Order: sequence, then structure tokens, then C-alpha cells
Amino acid sequence: MDQEELKQAVYKINTASGSGSGFYLKSPGIFVTNYHVVEGNKFVAIEDQQQNRYLAKVVYVNPETDIAFLRCSDHTPLSDIPINDIREVHTRDKIFVLGFPFGMPFTVTAGIVSNEKQLVDGKNFIQTDAAVNPGNSGGPVVDHEGSLVGVTTAKFSEANNVGFAIPANILKEELDSFAQNITFTYSVKCNSCKSLIYDKTDYCPNCGANIDERIFDDKEISKLSQFIEDAIQNMGIDPVLTRCGMEYWQFHSGSAWVRIFVYEKNYLYATSPMNNLPVTSLEALFKYILSNPVPPYQLAVYNNQLYLSYRIRMSDIFSAKSKEIQKNLGDLILKANEMDDFFVNEFACEKTNYSRAIL
Repeated sequence: MDQEELKQAVYKINTASGSGSGFYLKSPGIFVTNYHVVEGNKFVAIEDQQQNRYLAKVVYVNPETDIAFLRCSDHTPLSDIPINDIREVHTRDKIFVLGFPFGMPFTVTAGIVSNEKQLVDGKNFIQTDAAVNPGNSGGPVVDHEGSLVGVTTAKFSEANNVGFAIPANILKEELDSFAQNITFTYSVKCNSCKSLIYDKTDYCPNCGANIDERIFDDKEISKLSQFIEDAIQNMGIDPVLTRCGMEYWQFHSGSAWVRIFVYEKNYLYATSPMNNLPVTSLEALFKYILSNPVPPYQLAVYNNQLYLSYRIRMSDIFSAKSKEIQKNLGDLILKANEMDDFFVNEFACEKTNYSRAIL
């Protein structure tokens, strides 16, 4: 496979807990990631290289091997990583880790295999010196020909240049087990008898082995998160598609990039970096900004970029102003998409690199 095909097969996985990586397998039409990336979620957002997001359903988990499979009915990737081309690796082989470290854009990191069968907690992993960071989890590890050799899973928190991957043959075993799931419903693998469990239970109905029933539960979101996600939902946007971490949301509204987050536990911010400052007409632009033209929102300039923002004291969110604040949050989502075009047309302000082209 060439580099572009590999890139298009790798996706960012976004949840209310953070982000990870994953990749597409054409047969059986699922996305692979780590269990710990999607833990506590039945639905997550997958994000392609063009920052388009799609709702994906978690259909299979095995906490013991840290593998999870996702199914997306709204999107079929243009490229995949063939699972029938699994390669074994050996010490000193060159490998490449693909993914989204720290939630950044797609990154390829090269390294060598330090140990092809490193024993950790009773399981064999591929150990590599390639840089593996939070956000890489769940992404593919490939050799110099682009063939799958493993799935990134972990890094020692206090060690440098030590990363681990689940060997591809373990992934193949998980795919064989998943073949039982013909309905693509949420399933948990029993590692004792290898059967799939679909209903919440604390034991395997087939063999009686103990099962942690918490694996079947969705994580509850905070009261604040529910308040914000209700505002997002009221704008016709699925909140799952906007989640990017604990009480943190970022997404496109048309072409505009919107971020909502808590600042120093005292304020809730909703903001959009809309446009770059123009080369000319600065006086007219600044006069417009200082005229306070879009209350209750503020226009401001930071690092030569024009922002539309809304700041709320945390103490006001659940006060008598609650409904007004929630409406203002939702309206900012629409206003950002309106204002970035306004500044292009009126003041020749180019949109920022955060903006998305609308075809």
C-alpha cells in the first residue's frame, strides 16, 4: 500500500473521555481500536483526514486483549488496511506507528522492534522504540511495505522510547470470534469459552465464567456536560459527534470551528477562531469590533486571528439565567458560521486554518 492509502484508512476516535486512533478493515466492514479508547461508550465519533465526523456504534469489546470493533453505517472509507496480509516482525525490524498523538493531526512515527515478544502482565506484545503517545492508542502498526503487524496499545508512563503493540495475529483471533456477531450489536467476549455475550450479566451464560458487568454500562456524563450537550442537540447536532474529552467539545459549524470548554473551573467558554486579520482596512475592522456589534458575544483579536466568544460564569449556569445561557450557547454555533463569511466579504479577512471548506 502507498502512504496515501494508509493515511485514508486511519481515523481519529473521539469520546467524552478523550481521543484515540483506529483503522478500517473492509472485511468485515469494521473499525479497529483499543477497548480502553471506547470504554464506557456504546457510540463514539470517528473522524477522517478531512475532519468529517461520523457516528460509530461499538459492536465488540474484549478488555483482556484491549481490542474493540466499531461499525459505521453512514460512511464507507475509500481505503482499508488488509487483514489477510498479516506480517510477523522480528527484533531490529523497522516499523511505523500511525495515528493521532495528543489528538493532533495524522502522524507517522518510525522506529524499530526492540522485542517481538515482550512479556507484560502475562501477555506477549511487540515492543518498539517508536514514539507512542496518548492518542496513538488503537492505531495500526505497519512494516515498510504497509502490511499490518500490530495495534498500538500502551506506553510506560515513566519511560521514554518504549511503546507496545498487540500482535496482528491476536487481532485476527478477535476477528474470528467476532464472526459470531451477525447482527452487529454490542457484544462482550468471554475469554474462557470464546463465546459472545450480548446482555448485561456478571457471568457467562455459556460457561459460567465471571464477567465484569460494568463492561456493559455507559459512562454517565456530568450535569454540566448534559446542559451543554442539550444546547448542541437543540441546534440539530448529535453531541456524540462533538465530544473531544472530559467537558470539552470541538466541532465544525458549517465552515467555522467551535470550541466549548471549562476555564480554571470558574468560566465556561464557547469560542471560534474564525478569520485571520487582513493586510489592509484594519482601522475599519477594529472600529467594527469595538462597536460591540453582536451581543451577548464578544469579538476579539488574538495572535492575529479574529475570535467570536461567549464567556459564562459557572455559578450562572444553573441559576435563573439557565435557559437564556443555553440558548446563547446554541446560537453561537450558528453565529460563528455566519460571521466568518461576513468578515471575508466585508473586510477581506481570510478564514483561519481551523476552518473547513464547504463544497
